[in-house]
Amino acid sequence: MRIELPYGQGYQTLEIQQEALAGVLTARMPQAPQDQAGLVAQALARPFGSAPLAQLARGKKQVVILASDHTRPVPSRLLMPALLDQIREGSPEAQVTILIATGCHRQTSRRELAEKFGEQIVRRERIVIHDCDDEAMLCDLGRLPSGGRLRINRLAAQADLLVSEGFIEPHFFAGFSGGRKSVLPGVCARETVLANHCAAFIDAPGARTGVLADNPIHRDMVFAARRAGLAFILNVVLDAQKRVVFAAAGDCEAAHGAGCAFLQDRCRISAPPAPIVITTNSGHPLDQNIYQAVKSMTAAEALVRPGGVIVALARAGDGHGGQAFFDQMRSPDLDAVNRAFHTRAPEQTQPDQWQSQIFIRVLKKARVVLVSDAPEAMVRAMHMIPAKTVQEGYRIARTLCGPQAQALVIPDGVSVIAQA
Repeated sequence: MRIELPYGQGYQTLEIQQEALAGVLTARMPQAPQDQAGLVAQALARPFGSAPLAQLARGKKQVVILASDHTRPVPSRLLMPALLDQIREGSPEAQVTILIATGCHRQTSRRELAEKFGEQIVRRERIVIHDCDDEAMLCDLGRLPSGGRLRINRLAAQADLLVSEGFIEPHFFAGFSGGRKSVLPGVCARETVLANHCAAFIDAPGARTGVLADNPIHRDMVFAARRAGLAFILNVVLDAQKRVVFAAAGDCEAAHGAGCAFLQDRCRISAPPAPIVITTNSGHPLDQNIYQAVKSMTAAEALVRPGGVIVALARAGDGHGGQAFFDQMRSPDLDAVNRAFHTRAPEQTQPDQWQSQIFIRVLKKARVVLVSDAPEAMVRAMHMIPAKTVQEGYRIARTLCGPQAQALVIPDGVSVIAQA
């Protein structure tokens, strides 16, 4: 069999004998309509738990739209014009700011903004990029339910109307992406993000893919969105080709909940554990670095046998994706690193430790072969085995597990909720 697997902006092909294949597991998405703009328009016309956006915009002077950054495949060329039209229909004189919700990621470049929105919006609209470390950008909104300080971007906090665009997919510790995440972590201070991503929360049984109930990370995020005044969201669900298959607009919890409900049954996959699991981070833009690739590894973690091998594809042209993450993961004693995470108070959480904490958990269960363009020395330093092609990675896995070992393939590891 030949199986096409997303890699960067293209694909790699796995050739595997039928008898060696334990299964190919994918989300069961409906066919994308030809008129994706029409799907978005319908969502805006029938918002969940809210008046239409044009009505909310009436009389508003300062409107802020939270937009995702370069690491997310949100179809902003489709969503942003629709939001701007609705806002200006309700308030033609409103000053609109597009605030890029980078969280703790690097700044988005102008080229990336143009790729995301199109040149016309970049030239015409006021766009501000959030910086979680810029004190002049931040203001204090009290405390989160967990006790952490809620400090967010001043533009968002002071807006007459706060709106967001985004997309919803399973998330490996927040349950699902989208909705409230535009505020926390999107436009919060680094210290707020760190407290929300503390070791105890990452270890919580509810902080897992596809879980919102009893999820302490989700609880803090919803509180932050409400306190910030996030009044209206437009979120979409995408298929493997990044086409819109579902759109929901309206109240940040009601519309987000509709998207999560849409995904629950369609994304849930299950199979008996296998000695080899091959997965990807859905290609560009989610596989730009090793940091992001941990997300798809957790889908494989759920279905790999203890002591087995995960073959993860992520182009990782940007390398490790975070110096703190790399420094934590290149330690020769990962158990000691993990113990240190758990001795820190929530407000002492270190940058990227949540990703390292989850990555260490994955490595304790299985060996990881990383198929990437990242330097081999970097990959080895992070306790993985480097490979340049999925075929090479699969050969390494068979060498480690034995020629009779079967492999499960998850072509898009970030789009599924995996369970054995």
